[in-house]
Amino acid sequence: MCKWFVFLLCGAGCGSGNASLASAKVGPQQPVSGIEVPAGTSLQAAIDAAPSGATLLLQPGDYRGGIKIGRPLRIWGPPTALVRGVEGSTLRVTGDHVTLQGFTVIGSGQRFDLMDGGVHLQGEDLVVEGLTVRESLFGILAERCKRVSLRGNTVIGTGLPAMGLRGDGIRLWETEDSEVLDNTVRDSRDVVVWYSSRNHLARNTVLRSRYGTHFMYSHDNVLEDSTYVEDEVGVFAMYSHDLVIRRNLIAKSGGSAGIGVGIKESGNLTVESNWFLANTTGLYIDTAPLDPAHHNRYLHNVVRFSESAVVLHATIQRSEFLDNQFLDNGAVVKVGGQGNALGCVFAGNYYDTYQGYDFDGDGRGDVPFEFRRLSTQLEGRYPELSLLHGAPAMAMVDLVGEVMPLFAPKQLMQDLVPRLRPLAMTWMPEVGHAR
Repeated sequence: MCKWFVFLLCGAGCGSGNASLASAKVGPQQPVSGIEVPAGTSLQAAIDAAPSGATLLLQPGDYRGGIKIGRPLRIWGPPTALVRGVEGSTLRVTGDHVTLQGFTVIGSGQRFDLMDGGVHLQGEDLVVEGLTVRESLFGILAERCKRVSLRGNTVIGTGLPAMGLRGDGIRLWETEDSEVLDNTVRDSRDVVVWYSSRNHLARNTVLRSRYGTHFMYSHDNVLEDSTYVEDEVGVFAMYSHDLVIRRNLIAKSGGSAGIGVGIKESGNLTVESNWFLANTTGLYIDTAPLDPAHHNRYLHNVVRFSESAVVLHATIQRSEFLDNQFLDNGAVVKVGGQGNALGCVFAGNYYDTYQGYDFDGDGRGDVPFEFRRLSTQLEGRYPELSLLHGAPAMAMVDLVGEVMPLFAPKQLMQDLVPRLRPLAMTWMPEVGHAR
C-alpha cells in the first residue's frame, strides 16, 4: 500500500482548530496605499464616504457586519481584522468591480430562505481572495454573477451532525465565466455549481462535507487538480453536459451513500486521471448520457478499495471506460434493475483479478476479461441484499455460482483487450493536498 494512501487512512484532513486559522494564515499582500479604517469604527460609514475605486485598509480588531457595497471598491485587511455579523449576510456586494482581500468574516444570520451568509455577491468582475469565513450559515455565495474570482479562501462550516442543517461552503448560482481556485472548504454542506456555465474550478480542497462539488444544469465547466476527503459524495453532476473532471483525488466517501463521482442524466463528460480511493462506490452512473447525441468517457482513472468500482443504476450505452485501473475492489461492476454493462465499451483497463495470459507479448490479455458474480447480480436485482454484502452467506452464494452450472451468473461486462500490467499514470495526488 503506497505511503500517501496510508496517510489518508490515518487522518487526512486533520488540522488546526478554528481559532488558530485566522492568526496563522498569510493573506494577500497589503496595498501600497489606501484609506485606513481603524478597528472599532464603522466600516459601513467608511465605505459610504470613500470615492469609487478607493482602497480601504482594515486594521487588526473587530468591525461590525451587515455591510453593503454597491460600487467599485477594494477592501484589504490582515487575517486578524474580523468582520462580525449576527443578522442577514455579513458582507453583501451588489455592485461591479469590488475586491475583498485577506480579512476574516465571522458569523451571519441563520435564515436559509434569505441565504444568510458570510459573503454574498451579486455583480460582475468581483474578486474574493484570501478570506477566512467561519461560523456563517453559508460561506461565499455568488448569485447571478459574471467573471467572479474566488481564490485562496478558507471556509469553515458549522460542522453540525445533520448535513442538511449546514449551509453551503461555496455556492455559484447563475454565475458564468468565473473561477474558483485554491480554496479550502471543510465541515460544510456542499460546494454548489447550479445553473452556472463556463466556470473553472481547480486546486480546491473539500473535507468532511456532503457534496464536495455538486453540478446541476451547469455546462462547459472544468473541475481539476482538487482534493475531496471524507465527504459523503466527492463530485456529482446532474442534468449537465460538456464537463471535464480530471486529476482529482477523491477518497473515503463512506457509508451506504458514499460515492466518488456520481453522474445523472449528464452527457459529453470526460472523467480523466482521477484517483478514487476507499469510497463505497467509485463511479455511480444513472441514465447517463441521456441525450442520444452525447457520449461519456472515463479514462486513465485509478479506482481502489471500493465496495463497487462502477455502479450503474440500470443498463446504459454510449459510455467508454478506457485505460483505467481497477484494484482491490469488492466488485468491478454492479448493475441495478437486472441490467448489465455490455452496452458500455471497456477497453484496455487493468484488473487485478484478471487471470488471462499474453502469448504475443503485447501487454494485452489474449482472452477477454469478464466479470460475473452471482452475489453482485442478486444485489442488483434485490437491493435489500446489500445489507449482507461481505457476509459469509454471500461468499457461499458466489461459490455456488462458480461450481454449479445451474446457478451460473450472467455476464455483466467484458473487456476484450485487458492490460496485464497497470498503465503508467501521468498524475499522482500529492500528500500535502489532503491536509
